[in-house]
Amino acid sequence: MTGLPPVAPARRIVTLHPAPRDRQGRLARLGDFLARRRDLIMALQWLVVLGYLFLVAVPAFLPLPDDAAHIWNNLTRFAQFAFWGLWWPGVMIATASLGRVWCGLFCPEGALSEWASRRGLGKPVPGWMKWGGWPLLAFLGTTVYGQLVSVYEYPRPALLVLGGSTVAAVAVALVYGKGKRVWCRHLCPANGVFALLAKIAPLHYRVDRAAWDAAPGGRRVDCAPLVDIRRMKSASDCHACGRCSGHRDAVRLAWRAPWREILDQAAPPRWGEVLTLLFGVLGVATAAFQWSSSPWYVQVKLRVAEWLLDHGHEALLGDDAPWWLLTHMPALGDVFTWLDGLLILAYLLGGGALLGAALALIVAGAARLAGAAGPGFRRLSLALVPLAAASVVLGLSMLTVSHLKAEHLPLGWLPAFRITLFSLGAGGASGLAWALLRPLPLPRRAAAVLLFTAAPLLLGAVWFQVFFVW
Repeated sequence: MTGLPPVAPARRIVTLHPAPRDRQGRLARLGDFLARRRDLIMALQWLVVLGYLFLVAVPAFLPLPDDAAHIWNNLTRFAQFAFWGLWWPGVMIATASLGRVWCGLFCPEGALSEWASRRGLGKPVPGWMKWGGWPLLAFLGTTVYGQLVSVYEYPRPALLVLGGSTVAAVAVALVYGKGKRVWCRHLCPANGVFALLAKIAPLHYRVDRAAWDAAPGGRRVDCAPLVDIRRMKSASDCHACGRCSGHRDAVRLAWRAPWREILDQAAPPRWGEVLTLLFGVLGVATAAFQWSSSPWYVQVKLRVAEWLLDHGHEALLGDDAPWWLLTHMPALGDVFTWLDGLLILAYLLGGGALLGAALALIVAGAARLAGAAGPGFRRLSLALVPLAAASVVLGLSMLTVSHLKAEHLPLGWLPAFRITLFSLGAGGASGLAWALLRPLPLPRRAAAVLLFTAAPLLLGAVWFQVFFVW
C-alpha cells in the first residue's frame, strides 16, 4: 500500500434547491445536511489536519521504541498502528463501501490543498498535468519507494513519504487552481486506487440529467475535485463531500447496486484505470506486500551475493546508503545493502509486471472468447475491482496483524477472516464477469467466465503462499 479550509468564506458559492421533504429519503437528507453544514465539516477537517501533522511529525524526532514499548504507552508505536494498522485499511474499506468520503470529508492532504489553492496564484491546470498515466506512476513510485525505506516500520521514512506528499500537494495548490483540489484530481498517489474502489461502492451521488437541464439556472457548484457534475455517471472522481446535494433538485445521495457502475455501458472504462488495476493494485502492490516474507527473495539474494564475492564485486554489498534512500537502522540491525535495493526493485517491478501481465492475458483471452458480442477487454478487466479491493485490504491488514501480534492479542479468527474476505472478492469478480457476458449464448458465456476465473485463482495462489505456506 496515503487543507485547512477557509473558516469564513467570502461568499456562498453553492445554491441549493432541495427537493420537497416527502420526496427525500434519509440518505438524500443526509446529503443535504452535508451541503448546509460546511462549517461542521471544516471544523472536522481542521481537527484531522492537526492530528495528522502531530502523528506524522512528532514521532520522527523521538527515540526509536524499544521492546517494552506498546501502542498504549509509546507515541511512535501508536502512530504506526494508527496510520498503517487502522487508517489505510479503514480508508480502503470505507471507499469500497461508502465512496470517497475519506477524500471529501476527512483527508488532511486534500483539505490543505484546497485551503492553499484559495490563497494561491490560481493558474489554469496545464495539459501535462491532466495526463491519465499520473495516478499509476505516482502509485508505483510511492509504493516502491516506501518499501525501500521501510515506511511502515520507521517514523522518519513515514514523515518523508507522507509529509513529502503533503508538501507537494500544497505546492501544487499554491500555483494551480483557484480553490480546487488539483493535486487530488490529477497527481495524488492514492487517487487511482480510490477511483477504482469507489466504482463498487453502494453509496453515491446520483445525478438526474433531465431534472438538471429542466431546472432554472443558478450559481455553479463549487466542486473542489473538478468534476463535471452535470454529466457525472461514475463515482470514481466524486469526493462525496455533499456540496452538490440538492443542486437543481437533480443531485441526491442514494443507494445503488454495487455492480451497477461496472455494468453500466454509459461510463466507458479508461486505459489508465485498467492499467492501475492490473499492474498497480493487483500487480506491484501484491508483490510489495509479500516480498519480505518470500523465500524466493532470500534465495536469490544469497546466490547473487555469493557470485559477487567470488568475482570480487563487493561494492553492491555495501550498506552505506543514506536512510532516505534505503533502510538504514544499524542500531536495530536493519540495514539494506545496495544489492537489497536492486533486488527489491526487481522483485516489485518485475514480479508486479509479470503478475499484471498474466492477469491481463487471462482477461484478454476471456474477452476474445466472448467475441464482438462481449464487453471488451477494458470493461471485462473492471470485473476484477472486487478482487482488487479484497487484495489490498488483505495486504494492508498484514500491518494490522503485525501490531496485534506484538501486543500478544489472540488471532485465532485470522485464517477464517482472510479466506472469507478473499472469497468475497473472487466471487464478486466472477459474478461481475458472468453479468457482463450476459449477451452471449450460454455455452460461450460459461466458457469465457471459466477462463476469467483463472485470474482470481492465480491471485488466490499468491495469497495462499503468503498466508499458509511461507
